[in-house]
Amino acid sequence: MRSAWRCCVLAAFAGWGVATQAMPASKPAAPTASSAAASAVVDINHANLNALKTLPGIGEAEAQRIVAGRPYLTKADLVSKKVLSEGPYLAIRRHIIAKQNPSKSPAKQKA
Repeated sequence: MRSAWRCCVLAAFAGWGVATQAMPASKPAAPTASSAAASAVVDINHANLNALKTLPGIGEAEAQRIVAGRPYLTKADLVSKKVLSEGPYLAIRRHIIAKQNPSKSPAKQKA
């Protein structure tokens, strides 16, 4: 009787060990070019036409208008300067930034 009990216990632990072994981690899928472009933030004050055209809904004409309207203090200037209408702006607002060029800011005078 005691040996039967040991067999059950050993079988249970053997099955438990197999069930708890770590499964090999699968590699995450490599990001596609479109998802990488969509996740990158584009600086509307410094990006070239090709970078601007990676934004959703921005084609050649819109990209040229963005470049022609520079500089922008904020990304909302795209709408206030009438470079883009509200719809296209809402589609890209999370993908853009308007960085300022620190070298063109007024220099601090020494006292």
